[in-house]
Amino acid sequence: MDRRQFNSVSLSAVALLGALALRQAHALSLGDLSNADASKGLKTALEKGALSAVGLLSAPDGFLGSEKVRIPLPGYLNDAANLLRTFGQSGRVDELITAMNRAAESAVPMAKDLLVNAVRTMSVTDAKGILAGGNTAVTEFFTSKTRPALAIQFLPLVTKATEKVGLVDKYNQVAGKAAELGLVKREDANIQQYVTGKTLDGLFFMISEEEKKIRQNPVAYGSAILTKVFGAFP
Repeated sequence: MDRRQFNSVSLSAVALLGALALRQAHALSLGDLSNADASKGLKTALEKGALSAVGLLSAPDGFLGSEKVRIPLPGYLNDAANLLRTFGQSGRVDELITAMNRAAESAVPMAKDLLVNAVRTMSVTDAKGILAGGNTAVTEFFTSKTRPALAIQFLPLVTKATEKVGLVDKYNQVAGKAAELGLVKREDANIQQYVTGKTLDGLFFMISEEEKKIRQNPVAYGSAILTKVFGAFP
């Protein structure tokens, strides 16, 4: 065997060994997910992230003061509201928008128990899915486990918080007609349901923001082992 053939074979062997070593390391990472410490670390991080999102949104102006999650009037009605402002009706429009966002801020704390329970009852399959599922896996987990139940919990509180505003009935009347004309989505034609949906959208958006932080700096969430397990799934 000449030197060139020997070098070629050697390089191939090194590459094969490297691939096997990488596969073994990946397998070991998967095995670590059954470790009690890894499971506890993951649950701690997710619980902290969820509660952090709730805390941010339930603070004064958590919705109203944030351009990312502030709840506006939907589409056509927002355009109509801008027209009302030109006729000196800004105060009433602002009252409605403020009430919508305050309702969201008051509803969000109700999510704590369901979010925490979702984490604490997480299965091994759920945990592995989160670690291997990409950058939105945490948010998708919380959405699938809690959104329907949260919608049921939020709606009565949102209804109570918004019914004090005089424009609510007028909104529902106008939105109902706009929905018939295809100018507003049917699910947005009732202010209580619209605000409930937007509150949930805002909550899961903030959870997604916390998820980014967990993945970027897992040690900050109280578990150094997360650096290893998240690092196994780039």
